Amino acid sequence: MKSYAAVDLGASSGRVMVGRVGRDRLELTEAHRFPNRPVRVPEGLRWDVLALYAGVLAGLRAAGQVDSVGIDSWAVDYGLLDADGALLGNPVHYRDSRTEGVAQKVWATVPAEELYAATGLQYAPFNTLYQLTAARASTQLHHAERLLLVPDLLTYWLTGEQGTELTNASTTQLIDPRTRDWAYDIASRLGIDLGLFAPLRQPGEPAGVLRDEVLQETGLSGPVPVTAVGSHDTASAVAAVPADGGERFAYICTGTWSLAGLELDAPVLTEESRAANFTNELGLDGTVRYLRNIMGLWLLQECVRDWGNPELDGLLLDASEVPALRSVVDAGDSAFLAPGRMPERIAEACRASGQPVPVSPAEITRCILDSLALAHRRAIRDAERLADRPVDVVHVVGGGTRNALLCRLTADACGLPVVAGPGEAAALGNVLVQARSHGLVGDLADGRRLLTRTQPLTRYEPRGDAARWSEAQARLVRG
Repeated sequence: MKSYAAVDLGASSGRVMVGRVGRDRLELTEAHRFPNRPVRVPEGLRWDVLALYAGVLAGLRAAGQVDSVGIDSWAVDYGLLDADGALLGNPVHYRDSRTEGVAQKVWATVPAEELYAATGLQYAPFNTLYQLTAARASTQLHHAERLLLVPDLLTYWLTGEQGTELTNASTTQLIDPRTRDWAYDIASRLGIDLGLFAPLRQPGEPAGVLRDEVLQETGLSGPVPVTAVGSHDTASAVAAVPADGGERFAYICTGTWSLAGLELDAPVLTEESRAANFTNELGLDGTVRYLRNIMGLWLLQECVRDWGNPELDGLLLDASEVPALRSVVDAGDSAFLAPGRMPERIAEACRASGQPVPVSPAEITRCILDSLALAHRRAIRDAERLADRPVDVVHVVGGGTRNALLCRLTADACGLPVVAGPGEAAALGNVLVQARSHGLVGDLADGRRLLTRTQPLTRYEPRGDAARWSEAQARLVRG
């Protein structure tokens, strides 16, 4: 058995998990969990990256001696370093308003159709390309000598080594998914200096060893290598989808966001795919994560916060008693992107589309879960059609696997079996890549077989009237 520390940073919390891997064994335990709370300062919304780093160090201290460390996190955001390697301010949060209206300026130079054909990334206002365009005149960018995406920044602080891991780089809208290299022409035309980025790293490659100061801080004995994993948390989560080698599967990575789509061998760069807002992000072993971003459980998280953090199990039980599909909203609508007033905004959306307005927490919760299931259905059906790839089963991984009502509704909406689990998919995918670097796990399919044998999974069969979901979808289109 070998032990691996998986640092897994989500948009609302971070955790350090310890994975122990051996022959037909894969065990995961939590060493430390800590909040990830953005901070609003006069200049905008920022990540408290110093608190995150302190949480990582505390987690490594709690983990004890390990054979390797790997870091994954959310995508698109970055820190800027000066010539001495010092951080030039806390990273800007992707929900900050600075990118409002920036896409239109970019498209004036590189039309949206051309940008998609070159990079394969769906439109999202917070893509790194738009963030860099918004920051073009800033003092920080003017003085920056290096740009590191969030997991690469933390890796740098742990090791002193700089790199840009490929799966996360593919979310910047500056990578060509066909060549798996930088989109040099796009960057040049938009005045983005690719020299700011450290050299690309592949998942599984070495990323340095823990610095002496880190060893002293954590109590670990060196050398402790740090391994580049699929540092975009979705890349790690998809690597942990426990699919059988012969399955025709779709996946939904659930949490603050829902990422729903297919694993492909090549990108889909058609105009129809762009119009459907599908993205082509890079995965392990030459794969492409063809998916659509959906607002996810962010909608419920914001409501729960607004309601004073009631107990979630009771809220879901009450929601299960509310009539199904009474009211639905578009869970992919960017109108729900910003924090604050979420219950009121959902009610306003229902009112504007002529549907019954949910009032109680149970009614609003049921509206959210029905809407997410409907968005999952739409994304998977669109992906099947656009990629010409039929689906027989849907794998749901990530935090949303603990929400049995959402999993059942997703099976009903899609008309397909849903296999839910593992819940800590990103951490498990992180661990598997580290284990591969030590020869304990083979290729992607071998890792998935190990997951199927060792992780608890729950299967939900579809039930109910499929026509009701079609009618609910039609209501959104009419609205």
